[in-house]
Amino acid sequence: MVAYCIRRSGQGLVVVVLVSFLTFIEAHIMPGNPARAILGIHASPAQLRAFEIENGYNLPLPLQYLKYIDRLIHGNLGFSYQLNQSVAALLAERLPATVILVGLSTVVALLLCVPIAITQAVRRNKPADYAITGAQYALYSMPTFWLGLMMIMLFAEKLRILPPTAPQGNVPQILAHPLGLVLPVATLALGSVAAFSRYLRSSLLDNLAEDYVRTARAKGGSRRVVLFRHVFRNALAPIITLVGLSLPGILSGALITEALFNYPGMGMLFWQSALSSDYAVMLGITIIVAIATVAGSLLADILYAVMDPRVRYVRAGQ
Repeated sequence: MVAYCIRRSGQGLVVVVLVSFLTFIEAHIMPGNPARAILGIHASPAQLRAFEIENGYNLPLPLQYLKYIDRLIHGNLGFSYQLNQSVAALLAERLPATVILVGLSTVVALLLCVPIAITQAVRRNKPADYAITGAQYALYSMPTFWLGLMMIMLFAEKLRILPPTAPQGNVPQILAHPLGLVLPVATLALGSVAAFSRYLRSSLLDNLAEDYVRTARAKGGSRRVVLFRHVFRNALAPIITLVGLSLPGILSGALITEALFNYPGMGMLFWQSALSSDYAVMLGITIIVAIATVAGSLLADILYAVMDPRVRYVRAGQ
């Protein structure tokens, strides 16, 4: 297991480096001049040139990237001239809010997917199963922004029971207004509910067909006892891997959700930075998301091996 963790960590480091390189190149070929965006439309060509030389924007892109990696190794994520703050300080300010949003939506999705999947598994090919399946496909196919807009129109504009925007401020201030979190969390969670419940349903059905289920029933175990004590535990293990692999999709959905509900997290910061060509902030957020994705995938694999003793990572490729 130790060798596997070391090997996967090395692979994850390679992934983070590749993501940083591709994002760096993409950010610099986007339309817009960062010097013009920072200094304003009234800056003279001489001022623009001096700024580019001072910050290394006049260097070839490979050299700019190497300088960026050197700063990154030393813990320097850069400086945002637009917001007059270091990127590290901005991320420390916005990251907790995004963790709250993503964490709550994931917990809600997991809590909802379990009873839904169990209902479908025990009522397979019955009207309830078909109805839930139709709803899952509908939710899974909906774009996040469209689902959020529909929820705003229904619950904020027509019924007027929930606020259309998220609470502002730091984490304590956000948590002090739970009603303002309902729509952003629900928008982000519903898509995950559809994916998680479909996957858990399939896992439950696979385990229900195993020999150990028939053996447990033959020994006198009731259907409920066999389902919750044996089948559910074995079927839940793959969900851990799914949650880890779904982290990139959840975080990308958080970007859209935060922009839609004006939620003060990293997604909103990334959106504002993209509009203002603030490359340092965009790269910093991308690095954090890449690290979180790699760490989530690694943690999911480790937890899967812990929950399922049949899984052993001994040799490379296993």
